[in-house]
Amino acid sequence: MIGALLVKPGEIVIMETSLPEPGFGEVRIKLRQVGICGSDIHFFNGHRLLDKPTIIGHEGFGILDKAGDGVTGRYQGERVVIEPNIPCGKCSFCLQGRNNICENKRVIGLNEPGCFAQYVVVPEPFAWKVPDEVSDEDAVTIEPMAVAYHALFSTRAKPGDPLAIIGLGAIGLLLTNLAIKMGYKVFVTEVNQARTALAVKMGAIPTLLQSNLELLASELTNIWRKNKVAAIFECAGSNVTASLATAAAPRGSEIVLVGLSEKQATFQPLKIAREGIAVIPSIIYQHPFDFQRIIRLIEANVVHPGLIISGRYPLTKIQQALESASAGTHSKIVIDIFPDQSSNR
Repeated sequence: MIGALLVKPGEIVIMETSLPEPGFGEVRIKLRQVGICGSDIHFFNGHRLLDKPTIIGHEGFGILDKAGDGVTGRYQGERVVIEPNIPCGKCSFCLQGRNNICENKRVIGLNEPGCFAQYVVVPEPFAWKVPDEVSDEDAVTIEPMAVAYHALFSTRAKPGDPLAIIGLGAIGLLLTNLAIKMGYKVFVTEVNQARTALAVKMGAIPTLLQSNLELLASELTNIWRKNKVAAIFECAGSNVTASLATAAAPRGSEIVLVGLSEKQATFQPLKIAREGIAVIPSIIYQHPFDFQRIIRLIEANVVHPGLIISGRYPLTKIQQALESASAGTHSKIVIDIFPDQSSNR
């Protein structure tokens, strides 16, 4: 098969590699489309380093090509979406029902061969059947929508409550879409005008940006307090915006850390304690519940995550695609692996 190997930061090599064979309890997926995630961009730019040359990519959608021994009730040709984070099911966190922070987690595109290739092998329970009612575009964006779903329902906020979202990358936009469809009032803060316009089209309320950080913090403080914002979602992945969220958070609110900044952020412990502000981590999703629920919501015509797709490239041009994604102007770029096989549902 053909695969795209990240050999070093900034360099992807298209090469022939062995066709993977599914083992016991596994299935092989012939990939149709794969989304580029922010973590792929971090690997590509060397912000996170891999131990060896790796086929990255994990937002995979395709058709079931072959089942290994022990797999029953699955059929060749099924449309499937890949859940790429595979918990061990045995560690203390998995046994507590917190498998999103499993300490033995296998990750497709990180420590397992990824989806920027023609085929990939995954455990059968992590290849979700896609209903006929779900389009290819919505299917390939199920994984990031599951991240947004997990973040939204990690808070005490209820439908009808005002929320604030900082950063409208793919997750921020999907979170905006989901929250509005679920009945929340959503304020958004984003420097990219096109992304802001898309969020406004969804029904979000934009916050006017100030170039001066102190003025912005003051503005957000006033807006969030006036509107009794219940939860703030930091989706920009910046230590600056994480610090901004804690500085401007209203009394009694929750701050959900969805972005993945590795730099130190700052906050005032007195404010957090005195005003009863909770800081909540949110990473990926819970297996199997979050994928199940998102697939049902799409099938029921409640949400359509494919609306954030802003660009497409063939696998042969993945180098250009990752460079374009790194520029930060797209909301979601999708790689077409076998575009001639797409049903275009």
